[in-house]
Formats: sequence, structure tokens, C-alpha cells
Amino acid sequence: MNALSKFYKKDRHIARLLVMTVIWLVFMAVTKFDKFYTIANFQTIAGKFPEFGLMSLGAMLCMITGGIDLSSVGIANLTSILMAMYMRARAGESGTVSGFIVVEVLAFAVIIGCAAGALNGVLISKIHIPPILATLGVNQLLTGLALVVTNGKAVSDIPTVYSAIINQKLLKVVPGKRGTVQGLIPVQLLFFVAGAVLVWFLLSRTTYGKKLYLMGTSENVARFSGLKVDWLLIKTYALSGILAALGGMIMLANYNSARSDYGSVYTLQCILIVVLGGVSPSGGKGKISGVMLSIVLLSLLEAGINRFPQISSYYITLIWGAVLLLVMVLNYFVEHPIARKASKA
Repeated sequence: MNALSKFYKKDRHIARLLVMTVIWLVFMAVTKFDKFYTIANFQTIAGKFPEFGLMSLGAMLCMITGGIDLSSVGIANLTSILMAMYMRARAGESGTVSGFIVVEVLAFAVIIGCAAGALNGVLISKIHIPPILATLGVNQLLTGLALVVTNGKAVSDIPTVYSAIINQKLLKVVPGKRGTVQGLIPVQLLFFVAGAVLVWFLLSRTTYGKKLYLMGTSENVARFSGLKVDWLLIKTYALSGILAALGGMIMLANYNSARSDYGSVYTLQCILIVVLGGVSPSGGKGKISGVMLSIVLLSLLEAGINRFPQISSYYITLIWGAVLLLVMVLNYFVEHPIARKASKA
């Protein structure tokens, strides 16, 4: 008990997430074991959550600075639309392209995401627009541009080679029927792992991470310490834009089409993940381990809820909103003991 108590006091957010995850896994084992605990189900989860998982990593970086990024979905959708149209143009009448197209579109996606994210950074650092307004405005701008480009329709009929490569599964160890072999690890998961390792390295093994936490704690102190705060903000939002663009490319592969309103719930979901993972909305605090565990928990929750046909999928957004408010209230009373005592008086 003493060890558990010390662990909880050391990191309340991680402990809380672990307990919630274990409780949910036990609940699903009791109620829907045969449908939930299958290789196919966990493969579906691993192929789905990198879409919003990558966006959440970018949102975490922005929130550590004391800001917020509400443009992730707009960046993801516009990037996927432009790349879908590019692949269709490259395919021409033949409808086919080489596998090298994947490298091309991912490189272009990184450029588009970097440019869109840098625009956020410039608006916030140079023009001093509050982050919530700047990123919301950029999101609406990009969504509107996507609507104009597509006339509100989905861009489909893209070359199948792209989805085939991104949606394939590696580590072929499970024997299949008719002498074939089935894969185990979705490629989408590798994209997320690469993004998570990059963010972890930047935050914990480079001066960039130390500067980011210092700026989030106090921007004035960071400026007086000689940090180039404006350039740091531009780099952070540019990196967030890149991660969002890559999330959009995974969406393109999963849906085999692109549209301006795909992933509309991901904005709320990303903020929920970051806050639930222990990142302070005020900035200066947060660990990637908490965000990673939060992503896993919400993915398991969503997959589990979908196993109950009597519960409409429309309730998921309602649940995310309620959980976000509950977590923020709990965090407030945990981090402000004086307020907690006043509420009891």
C-alpha cells in the first residue's frame, strides 16, 4: 500500500489513467470478452488511433507553451484533399502510380503542414493574436479552402497503391487460410510510434524541450533569459502542423477518400487527451507518457462502447465533453488546495 501511495503522489495523472484503464479492461472482459479481446479488434484500434494520436502530440506541444492548437483537423483535411487530388492527377487515365508516390505525398504533406502550422506561430508570436483565436481562425480558413476546392464533395477514386501500402500489416507471423500469412502490426501504428519518439526526444533530450517548459511556465522569464520566444513558438506550431498533416494522411489511407469534414470530433478529442494526460492548460507542465496512456485509454473506451449496439455512437461526443469538464474540475481542486478547502467551508 505504501508503494502504491508513493506512486500516486509522484504522478497522480499516470496513476489515475492506469486505474481507469484496468477498470475498463476488466469491465470489457466481463461483458464482451469474445468481441473485444480479439486480434482483429486490437489491430483496428492500432490502425485507427494514430489519426488523432498524432494530432494530440502536436496539441500537447502547443499546450505546454501555454497556448492551444485548434487547427489540427483543418490542416489534416486540407492536406489529405490536396494530396488525394495530386495522386489522381499523377495517375491520369491509367489510374495507377508507382509505390514511390507514398514518399512523394508524405513529403508534400510535411511541407503543407509545416507552412500551415508556421502561419499559426506567426499570428501568435508576431501579431500577438491569442492562440485560441489564431488557430481557430486558421482552422476555419483551411476548412473553407477545402470546401471551395472540393465543392463540399469527397475526393475519392485515388490510386489504390497508397491505401494498400499504408494499411498493410507487418510482422507476418500468424498463419492464415489457404497457406497465406497474415500480418500483425499495422503500418499506421509505426507512424504514430515514430511521431511519439520524435516528440519524446525533443522534450527530454534537447534544449528545445527545456526552453519549451520554461516558456510555458513564464514567458516573461523566458524572454529575460534570452530565449527567442517568437521563433520557439513558430517552430512549435509548425511541428504541430506537421503532425496534424501526417494524421490527415493516415485518415486518407483509412477512408480511401478525403473530405473537408472528416474527423470533426477530433478537435475536442485531442484537447481531452492532452488534458487527461496531465498537461496543464496554463502551460509549463506535461509528460508524453501521460498523453500516450490517455490516447490508449480513450481508444479502448471508444472501441468498447462500439461493442454495445444499444448505445448510439452519437453519445461518444457527449461523453468526451463531459469527461473533459470533469477532468478539468478535478485538476483544479487537486492543484488548488485552498479552493478545495473553501468549497468545503
